[in-house]
Amino acid sequence: MPHPKAPTGITGLDELTLGGFPVGRSTLVAGTSGSGKTVLALQALASAARDLGERGVLVTLEESADELIRNVASFDWAIQEAIDSGDILILDYSMTPTTDVLEAGDFDFRGLLTRITAAVRQIDARRVVFDSVGSLFPSFADPHAVRRELSRLMSGMRELGVTTLVTAERVDEFGPVSRHGVEDFVADSVVILRHPLDQETRRRTLEVLKVRGAQHRKGERPFTIDPLRGIELIPHSAIEDAHVASTERIAIGNGGGIDSALGEGILRDSSILVSGSTGTGKTTLAIDYVSAGLTAGESCLYFCFEESSSQLLRNARSVGHDLDGAVQDGKLRVVAQYPDRSSLEDLLLDMRREVAEFAPRRVVVDSLSALERFTSPQQFHEFVVGLLSYLKAGDISGLFTTTSPGAGGSFAGHQMSTVVDVLLLLRYVESDGVVRRGLHVLKSRGGDHAHDIREITVSKHGLQLGPTIREVTGILSGIIMPMPVPTEQLAPAIAGTVIEERPASTGADEARA
Repeated sequence: MPHPKAPTGITGLDELTLGGFPVGRSTLVAGTSGSGKTVLALQALASAARDLGERGVLVTLEESADELIRNVASFDWAIQEAIDSGDILILDYSMTPTTDVLEAGDFDFRGLLTRITAAVRQIDARRVVFDSVGSLFPSFADPHAVRRELSRLMSGMRELGVTTLVTAERVDEFGPVSRHGVEDFVADSVVILRHPLDQETRRRTLEVLKVRGAQHRKGERPFTIDPLRGIELIPHSAIEDAHVASTERIAIGNGGGIDSALGEGILRDSSILVSGSTGTGKTTLAIDYVSAGLTAGESCLYFCFEESSSQLLRNARSVGHDLDGAVQDGKLRVVAQYPDRSSLEDLLLDMRREVAEFAPRRVVVDSLSALERFTSPQQFHEFVVGLLSYLKAGDISGLFTTTSPGAGGSFAGHQMSTVVDVLLLLRYVESDGVVRRGLHVLKSRGGDHAHDIREITVSKHGLQLGPTIREVTGILSGIIMPMPVPTEQLAPAIAGTVIEERPASTGADEARA
């Protein structure tokens, strides 16, 4: 039978560990300064006391108990209430002389273990947290004694049957797991927190390195520290969601004819990617999409990363959509902010909270290109997948815009192309000295769609879909050329051509020529 696990209560971590950490065993949480070790350990301790009724003992070995509690007071864990009620007991050894803690001759942990045992039995604790055990090791002159005494401490916790979390410092983000090189061998499970500098910003990740006697998911997962809830891991995959696929069809436009290119419309839970150069009408199409939702009585949420909310509403009025009333009535919410104000992990959680609070049926993100410029391709992909999976799980339709490079730039948004349901390409087309706009449906999952390239116009009446562009070719490749004349049209002209016969030229004529 698999070993039972103790839930951590940390969003995403229990999914990563497939249920939590093994009951009655020890877990090492290692990381550099500022990576979130103490936050994770105290959050798990407080969650167990609040949600599971499991009492715990906190052994502080570096910071004083008052400092620790003050540092986490802003989180909504109710940790002070748990301390006041006796659900969490604190043993503060931060200011205690080392010789008082490490008694018995050549320094060992027997004195410390005796006191912890008494505390565990006093409140019938099921959890114990050590923060940070590495502060005790300088007292040992013999490096072999470190492993021996740490093994003694962990064995004592196992005999008590308590689930133990031990925090330890790392010297380097990608170096040895622990400072002294033995902590990870003694612990039953190891969690590594990283906080490296990447493109002038720091990004937090968590990796479960090992869990003895139990399965867990592999690889690093990004996480953020929410001001209220604490550590939250970002979901990795949108394929694992278990929501029931919708069969309801909705309109993407509001009278401009764009739905005619999409056959019967799009499915309710579809995600739409609109790619095009600057000025091709991406935002106008997004506004039309919102207007169609409002007309159908649906609430809409619009995330703006390249203009303010007042600019968006003004521009909407210029294309025939007055959205001010919907904002005042609470049917439309516009959230505008600069994309580099926070990390993508923090931004994703902020957007998910907005969606959860407002409960929209349609969501617009305009534009993803503004977010992609400030992060790595991997971070951007994780952000997109995390947001898409959240919207799909809520049966919410989402429209995303992305900007192609140049006036006739190629398709942008390759990282999203495989995970979105509908792909719309907007392009400039030059013909007979006139610059026109074209729209093409690259794909539409779950339904048929038009395969031609249609002309679109943007005016005070909004976005209008026109006839098929037939005069030129090479629009998708970006090498636009006039459409060649079919052979059957050339044949009659060639057949009716009169070829004038001339006399043969002489050598003198050729010389003069």
